[in-house]
Amino acid sequence: MNMTSPSSHRVGPDRTRAPHAPRSNRRINYVDLTPTECQTLLESRDVGRIGWSAGHGPQIFPVSYACVADLIVFRTSPFGVLSELVRPTQVVFEVDELDATRHTGWSLIARGRCQAVASPALLTHLWTVDGAEPWAGGVRNVFIGITVERLTGRSFGSQRVPTAARRGAH
Repeated sequence: MNMTSPSSHRVGPDRTRAPHAPRSNRRINYVDLTPTECQTLLESRDVGRIGWSAGHGPQIFPVSYACVADLIVFRTSPFGVLSELVRPTQVVFEVDELDATRHTGWSLIARGRCQAVASPALLTHLWTVDGAEPWAGGVRNVFIGITVERLTGRSFGSQRVPTAARRGAH
């Protein structure tokens, strides 16, 4: 990529704009979602992003997941970066739906603690749950469960509550 091209994408401050020039006159309207609406939306999807502060810096990865027994559960490899989450770790988990054309959507953040699932009964159950099937190939036999401590969300671009939250999960 030619970094001197005016059409190239740059990271960092835009030196061509006045320091306090407005970026846009559009205001984004949003509404905070209730805990029930957040839970319904969380249960209506199967892919999200997990973030945590790893030993070598912040990490964010997409994962396929399922909501089971008050946990957000996903599977990973015992050898990948996500395997460090077998030990108790504070995490954030984000799920969203965005419509770039209409500038509408919703986003929710679950904050909590994750660790490897160790209960034999729960592990037996998890091998049969729809949605816990990883998209990534290879051996993914380590189940990580997130115990949610706080769940918040917003619907933006419209004052409507997202359809999935109004009608219930799935």
